Amino acid sequence: MTRRLKRELIRLCIAAILFVAAFFLPLTGVWRLLGFLPAYFTAGYDVWWKAIRNILHGQVFDESFLMVVASGGAFLLGDGPEAAAVMLFYQLGEFFQRYAVGRSRRSIAALMEIRPDTANLETENGIETVDPSEVPVGSVIVIRSGDRVPLDGVVLSGHSDLDTSALTGESVPRPVQEDDEIISGCINGGGLLRVRVTRPFAESTVSRLLEMVEQASEKKARTEQFITRFARVYTPCVVGAAVLLALIPSLLVGNTTQWIHRALTFLVISCPCALVISVPLGFFGGIGGASKQGILIKGGNYIEALSRADTVVFDKTGTLTEGIFAVAAVHGTDDLLALAASAESGSTHPISRSLLAACPDPVKPDEVEEMAGRGVRAVIGGRVIYAGNETLMREIGVESRPCHRTGTIVHLAEDGRYLGHIVISDSVKPDAENAIAALKALGIRKTVMLTGDRDAVGKEVAGKLGIDEVYTELLPADKVNRVEQLLGQKPKGASLLFVGDGINDAPVLARADVGIAMGGMGSDAAIEAADVTLMNDRPSSVATAVRLARRTMRIVKQNIWFSLIAKAAVLLLGAFGIASMWAAVFADVGVAVIAICNSMRALSFFGTHL
Repeated sequence: MTRRLKRELIRLCIAAILFVAAFFLPLTGVWRLLGFLPAYFTAGYDVWWKAIRNILHGQVFDESFLMVVASGGAFLLGDGPEAAAVMLFYQLGEFFQRYAVGRSRRSIAALMEIRPDTANLETENGIETVDPSEVPVGSVIVIRSGDRVPLDGVVLSGHSDLDTSALTGESVPRPVQEDDEIISGCINGGGLLRVRVTRPFAESTVSRLLEMVEQASEKKARTEQFITRFARVYTPCVVGAAVLLALIPSLLVGNTTQWIHRALTFLVISCPCALVISVPLGFFGGIGGASKQGILIKGGNYIEALSRADTVVFDKTGTLTEGIFAVAAVHGTDDLLALAASAESGSTHPISRSLLAACPDPVKPDEVEEMAGRGVRAVIGGRVIYAGNETLMREIGVESRPCHRTGTIVHLAEDGRYLGHIVISDSVKPDAENAIAALKALGIRKTVMLTGDRDAVGKEVAGKLGIDEVYTELLPADKVNRVEQLLGQKPKGASLLFVGDGINDAPVLARADVGIAMGGMGSDAAIEAADVTLMNDRPSSVATAVRLARRTMRIVKQNIWFSLIAKAAVLLLGAFGIASMWAAVFADVGVAVIAICNSMRALSFFGTHL
């Protein structure tokens, strides 16, 4: 609990003591009424100040105004205990609200602890401790045991186990050694590491992660937007209704004091704080709860869209498969592997990395032209080499030889002559099959896989995982077109999710209703284009995100209906004089506290039982 909350709690305790003491004072009449003023103003002086300040700024119809009018009017009518109780319990509700919001913020603010304060920069004069933002790309930093990794980079020497739980939610340490990529925000749990920095601090994983979380609250769901608009119209309407309730019956049947009292009760009941507070808090709690599991949702609008998921489309390589390729077979000329590695040496694609791993010292090509979704054209020692898939071979008029082995096939040709092919295999992620099964268990109507890989490879992976539809040998533009078609096939109001990790997935991630990127090892472009980022790179987290979103939306809808029904019932009773000021206190503060407590469930740990 923060110092501010502790001070508020102390003030409320003092107000409560003064309130109880006022009942035992041997006072009558006006003096008894005045005996409740200390408790009233101790609890509510800031409400009066806020109402006056808002009126001076032209913001009249808010809940502070309603509380001042209703409780002040009750004092004028001689209902001192009720007026003091209204203010005391209202402030108690506000205390619970601030406590709940603070708890939600702490779950997200805990992420801020992963921001490193210093970096150990290796210089000619030894190790210097500097601010991470001052470390240029290409520099070498030293990360000792127990240190938090300050910047993204590649391990030059040393080996260790990294605690990635703050980023991914995974409790199992991740081993790293020489040449492995390392991301900021992790904790070095083992030996000394020397790391070459590959990104400036502003573009590092931890900085991008924190920026996403900080911006999440700015993207409101349609439900939140509706509540905001509703409150703006609702408040002046109920003030007008209260005025009419006080005037019209008084003119028709008399007994003005009774009808003014009912109008004031009506005003207290009408405060929309339960809706205005609990609905955004529900979405905020959902975002915080997801962040605990390594799922970054960029706004409440995406929680709402996730809850309506109907079709889930997956990229294959790096999403459903490990994206760690290895050369399985070489069929062709003796220099085939060396030519392929040279042609692909400038690419960061997983297939290219596998070729370089098999031939680590290729000849640098004189010229390279990347042909998106097909392969590359490279000039190596005066020879024009084409390396890519069957589509590229057809484009250059070369007939490729069939290969019956499962895997990705890289064909090579030179000057219209076929040189041979290399078989590169990938493995399915361990939890990919469970991910598809979990989505179907959630009632997802259709699962689809899109890949630029060969038809045989794509169909084998899809069949192994139980995916409903698979489309293969697609160029990046073909993936966008296929998603456009799938968007037209989904039911009205439903959402299509696309899950990918590569730079060529960025257009599709942006076009889908919800784009989900693999954030641990995914490309920067994919992460920036996505609406949801999975820091643990696990396909099963897609189902977890959908479950969380549906749970959050259930909580939000429960709050809306509970608040509206309770308010309507007590408003009606108050208008007919059946509900007293004490019932009004429950309708305002009690409903708000119950709704806030319900909203906090969105923040709590969730699992497969949701």
